[in-house]
Amino acid sequence: MKWFIGVKTIEQLKKEYKRLALKWHPDISGSDKEMKEINSEYDRLFEMLKDVHESADGNTYTSKEATKESASEYRDIINALIHLEGIAIEIIGSWVWVTGNTYQYKDDLKQLRFRFSKSKRAWYYHSADYRKTSKKTFTLNEIRDLYGSETIQTEPTLKLKIV
Repeated sequence: MKWFIGVKTIEQLKKEYKRLALKWHPDISGSDKEMKEINSEYDRLFEMLKDVHESADGNTYTSKEATKESASEYRDIINALIHLEGIAIEIIGSWVWVTGNTYQYKDDLKQLRFRFSKSKRAWYYHSADYRKTSKKTFTLNEIRDLYGSETIQTEPTLKLKIV
Protein backbone atom coordinates (compact mmCIF):
# COMPACT_ATOMS: atom_id res chain seq x y z
CA MET A 1 0.00 0.00 0.00
CA LYS A 2 1.42 3.32 -1.08
CA TRP A 3 -1.22 5.83 0.00
CA PHE A 4 -3.19 4.32 2.90
CA ILE A 5 -0.52 3.23 5.36
CA GLY A 6 -1.69 1.86 8.72
CA VAL A 7 -5.42 2.04 7.94
CA LYS A 8 -7.32 -0.64 9.87
CA THR A 9 -10.98 0.49 9.89
CA ILE A 10 -13.47 1.97 7.42
CA GLU A 11 -13.55 5.22 9.42
CA GLN A 12 -9.77 5.58 9.18
CA LEU A 13 -9.94 4.80 5.45
CA LYS A 14 -12.55 7.51 4.84
CA LYS A 15 -10.67 10.12 6.87
CA GLU A 16 -7.45 9.35 5.01
CA TYR A 17 -9.22 9.44 1.63
CA LYS A 18 -10.62 12.87 2.43
CA ARG A 19 -7.17 14.12 3.44
CA LEU A 20 -5.57 12.70 0.29
CA ALA A 21 -8.31 14.05 -1.97
CA LEU A 22 -7.85 17.55 -0.53
CA LYS A 23 -4.13 17.32 -1.21
CA TRP A 24 -3.86 15.41 -4.50
CA HIS A 25 -7.08 16.13 -6.42
CA PRO A 26 -6.22 17.37 -9.94
CA ASP A 27 -8.36 20.49 -9.51
CA ILE A 28 -6.40 21.50 -6.41
CA SER A 29 -2.71 20.63 -6.77
CA GLY A 30 -2.32 17.00 -7.82
CA SER A 31 -2.39 15.05 -11.05
CA ASP A 32 -4.81 12.59 -12.65
CA LYS A 33 -2.29 9.75 -12.27
CA GLU A 34 -1.92 10.23 -8.50
CA MET A 35 -5.67 10.52 -7.96
CA LYS A 36 -6.31 7.36 -9.99
CA GLU A 37 -3.79 5.49 -7.82
CA ILE A 38 -5.47 6.79 -4.66
CA ASN A 39 -8.93 5.82 -5.94
CA SER A 40 -7.80 2.34 -6.95
CA GLU A 41 -6.17 1.68 -3.59
CA TYR A 42 -9.21 3.09 -1.78
CA ASP A 43 -11.54 0.72 -3.70
CA ARG A 44 -9.44 -2.34 -2.80
CA LEU A 45 -9.20 -1.40 0.88
CA PHE A 46 -12.88 -0.50 1.06
CA GLU A 47 -13.88 -4.03 0.11
CA MET A 48 -11.56 -5.44 2.80
CA LEU A 49 -12.55 -3.01 5.58
CA LYS A 50 -16.19 -2.14 4.86
CA ASP A 51 -17.49 -3.96 7.97
CA VAL A 52 -14.58 -3.16 10.31
CA HIS A 53 -15.31 -0.14 12.50
CA GLU A 54 -13.68 1.83 15.28
CA SER A 55 -15.44 3.13 18.40
CA ALA A 56 -14.66 6.54 19.89
CA ASP A 57 -12.43 4.94 22.52
CA GLY A 58 -10.29 3.34 19.80
CA ASN A 59 -11.58 -0.23 19.96
CA THR A 60 -11.97 -2.05 16.64
CA TYR A 61 -14.99 -4.27 15.95
CA THR A 62 -16.71 -5.98 13.03
CA SER A 63 -20.34 -5.00 12.47
CA LYS A 64 -23.04 -7.63 12.64
CA GLU A 65 -24.73 -6.44 9.46
CA ALA A 66 -22.91 -6.07 6.17
CA THR A 67 -22.78 -2.51 4.87
CA LYS A 68 -24.79 -1.57 1.80
CA GLU A 69 -22.45 1.29 0.96
CA SER A 70 -20.27 1.13 -2.12
CA ALA A 71 -16.72 2.45 -2.39
CA SER A 72 -17.61 4.92 -5.13
CA GLU A 73 -20.52 6.41 -3.17
CA TYR A 74 -18.33 8.00 -0.47
CA ARG A 75 -15.56 8.86 -2.93
CA ASP A 76 -17.99 10.74 -5.19
CA ILE A 77 -19.39 12.73 -2.27
CA ILE A 78 -15.97 13.86 -1.05
CA ASN A 79 -14.90 14.78 -4.59
CA ALA A 80 -18.04 16.91 -4.97
CA LEU A 81 -17.62 18.60 -1.57
CA ILE A 82 -13.96 19.60 -1.84
CA HIS A 83 -14.85 22.18 -4.50
CA LEU A 84 -17.28 24.08 -2.26
CA GLU A 85 -15.78 27.11 -0.57
CA GLY A 86 -16.51 28.17 3.00
CA ILE A 87 -17.68 24.81 4.33
CA ALA A 88 -16.20 22.35 6.79
CA ILE A 89 -16.39 18.63 6.03
CA GLU A 90 -16.45 16.44 9.12
CA ILE A 91 -16.42 12.66 9.39
CA ILE A 92 -18.16 11.49 12.57
CA GLY A 93 -18.24 7.71 12.73
CA SER A 94 -19.49 6.64 9.31
CA TRP A 95 -21.48 9.84 8.74
CA VAL A 96 -20.41 12.93 6.79
CA TRP A 97 -21.43 16.27 8.32
CA VAL A 98 -21.13 19.63 6.54
CA THR A 99 -21.18 22.96 8.37
CA GLY A 100 -20.17 26.51 7.61
CA ASN A 101 -21.50 28.69 4.82
CA THR A 102 -23.82 26.02 3.38
CA TYR A 103 -26.87 28.06 2.35
CA GLN A 104 -25.53 28.80 -1.12
CA TYR A 105 -24.89 25.05 -1.65
CA LYS A 106 -28.31 23.87 -0.41
CA ASP A 107 -29.35 22.43 -3.79
CA ASP A 108 -25.97 20.77 -4.33
CA LEU A 109 -26.13 19.09 -0.93
CA LYS A 110 -29.69 17.89 -1.54
CA GLN A 111 -28.62 16.42 -4.87
CA LEU A 112 -25.86 14.51 -3.03
CA ARG A 113 -28.61 13.10 -0.71
CA PHE A 114 -27.61 15.15 2.32
CA ARG A 115 -30.28 16.06 4.85
CA PHE A 116 -30.42 19.15 7.02
CA SER A 117 -30.62 18.91 10.81
CA LYS A 118 -32.33 22.05 12.14
CA SER A 119 -31.29 21.40 15.73
CA LYS A 120 -27.62 20.99 14.79
CA ARG A 121 -27.71 23.53 11.93
CA ALA A 122 -25.67 21.14 9.82
CA TRP A 123 -26.10 18.88 6.80
CA TYR A 124 -25.50 15.16 7.21
CA TYR A 125 -25.07 12.13 4.96
CA HIS A 126 -25.23 8.45 5.79
CA SER A 127 -25.38 5.73 3.17
CA ALA A 128 -27.84 3.43 4.94
CA ASP A 129 -31.45 4.23 5.67
CA TYR A 130 -31.21 5.55 9.21
CA ARG A 131 -34.03 5.10 11.67
CA LYS A 132 -33.76 6.66 15.09
CA THR A 133 -34.37 4.02 17.76
CA SER A 134 -34.16 6.18 20.87
CA LYS A 135 -36.03 9.28 22.00
CA LYS A 136 -32.82 10.88 23.23
CA THR A 137 -31.50 13.77 21.19
CA PHE A 138 -27.75 14.33 21.01
CA THR A 139 -25.97 17.56 20.23
CA LEU A 140 -23.32 17.53 17.53
CA ASN A 141 -20.64 17.75 20.23
CA GLU A 142 -22.11 14.72 22.04
CA ILE A 143 -22.09 12.78 18.76
CA ARG A 144 -18.46 13.77 18.23
CA ASP A 145 -17.61 12.50 21.71
CA LEU A 146 -19.37 9.18 21.09
CA TYR A 147 -17.90 8.37 17.68
CA GLY A 148 -14.85 10.57 17.28
CA SER A 149 -14.49 13.09 14.47
CA GLU A 150 -12.12 14.72 12.07
CA THR A 151 -12.71 18.10 10.43
CA ILE A 152 -10.94 19.44 7.39
CA GLN A 153 -11.92 22.72 5.82
CA THR A 154 -11.80 22.95 2.07
CA GLU A 155 -9.01 25.03 0.64
CA PRO A 156 -10.13 28.16 -1.18
CA THR A 157 -9.62 28.08 -4.91
CA LEU A 158 -7.22 30.60 -6.34
CA LYS A 159 -8.82 33.28 -8.45
CA LEU A 160 -7.12 35.56 -10.90
CA LYS A 161 -7.20 39.22 -10.01
CA ILE A 162 -7.54 41.51 -12.98
CA VAL A 163 -5.86 44.88 -12.45
